[in-house]
Amino acid sequence: MTDDPPTPASRSRLRAVLPDLTPWRASADFRKLWLAGLISYFGSFLTFVALPVQIKELTGSAAAVGAIGAVELVPLIVFGLYGGALADALDKRKLILWTEVGQGLLSAALLVNALLPSPALWPLYAVAALSSALVSVQRPALDALWPRIVAHDHLPAAASLNALRWQAGGVAGPALAGVVVAYAGLGWAYGADLLTFAASVLLTLGIAPSPASHEAAKPSLKAIAEGARYAWSRKELLGTYVIDIVAMLFALPLAVLPFLADELDAPWSLGLMYAAVPAGAMLVSLTSGWTSRVHRHGRAVVLSAALWGVAIAAAGVSGNVWLVLLFLTLGGAADMVSGLFRGVMWNQTIPDELRGRLAGIELLSYSVGPQLGQTYTGGVAAWKGVRTSIWSGGLVCVGAVGLLALCLPKLMSYDARTNEHAVRVREQRAATSAAAAPAPSPAASPAASPAES
Repeated sequence: MTDDPPTPASRSRLRAVLPDLTPWRASADFRKLWLAGLISYFGSFLTFVALPVQIKELTGSAAAVGAIGAVELVPLIVFGLYGGALADALDKRKLILWTEVGQGLLSAALLVNALLPSPALWPLYAVAALSSALVSVQRPALDALWPRIVAHDHLPAAASLNALRWQAGGVAGPALAGVVVAYAGLGWAYGADLLTFAASVLLTLGIAPSPASHEAAKPSLKAIAEGARYAWSRKELLGTYVIDIVAMLFALPLAVLPFLADELDAPWSLGLMYAAVPAGAMLVSLTSGWTSRVHRHGRAVVLSAALWGVAIAAAGVSGNVWLVLLFLTLGGAADMVSGLFRGVMWNQTIPDELRGRLAGIELLSYSVGPQLGQTYTGGVAAWKGVRTSIWSGGLVCVGAVGLLALCLPKLMSYDARTNEHAVRVREQRAATSAAAAPAPSPAASPAASPAES
């Protein structure tokens, strides 16, 4: 007895659900940058777990762990805006390359500090601040580069694949970090992070240069202000920024997870808790074929942000560690849907000469919230308790998102098929592709008809 081969209908159903690999097949630079990011993210998540654990060991304070967000906030704001201007004015590949080198040096500093007989506390905050500055310079360049190396119609698929890359590192990195930190020590986590940055630099060297467009403005306060004015004129974009800030500000429990694991008498679960959110996001990415059929992206952003708040509130109420992991996973899935459609709206509607500066503003939107959220959650945990800080933050998130939905009609009515900015960018990309296509040679031209002879 032999298995029947897949039918065309079954293959079509699978393609409608599984991730679209077209960007991976069509662009060598996309493949290299994707792999570099996967390796780099994996190492960064090792440090993401090790750093708060080390601060907890040195201080025993939830507020001290939450202060990481406050330390990272100022460099994030300053360098995020200026990094966007740099991304428009300079070669994006060089910015990505040198910031990766800088991140590797910071990992080396953490490793040296961890190996000291008495590790100091202040280098942990210093490295967190400097790393925030480097990420703020690098991320706008990355976000501005993707639309250059991926076809316009492939951007939703590229967004799903990029998210899948982050989630793979986000699941494996924290899960492994929990084991490494517990049984091998913090130094091994920092050392592994250093090696991943070295590998990422080698891959990035193979990417083609990406110089500034002719229309790009030089980095200056005037250029930054121009980007801010454009963002302000796009109320649907502003809506995506505000929704994400609110969701992360009130309902991001990462800073208190080490304390939650202790309260549940499950210190072994810390790595799994950190991995649960990206694991939920990965489930969405692995079944992301449906996303290309969604056109009202604004509504999807609002609904998924509210579901994130519900899931986090449920995790805070739960007293069973497995239920906590389940709700964190569901929250990660909801947050992934929100992030995916936010990214598609940005990439499909922003002109090329403004992408870097708008990516800087975008960076603030999805980074300021988490940084403030760590401080907020850590402060509430120190005041009212760990679990109260989690469930109350989730409920506040749901209420705030609902209120914002009523105040943001342009976000709720956004439709990628008819939005004027999406239509304009789509037409510009088509015209650019047509102009870049080689003209047919006379020998390849169709033969003249008798009437034309």
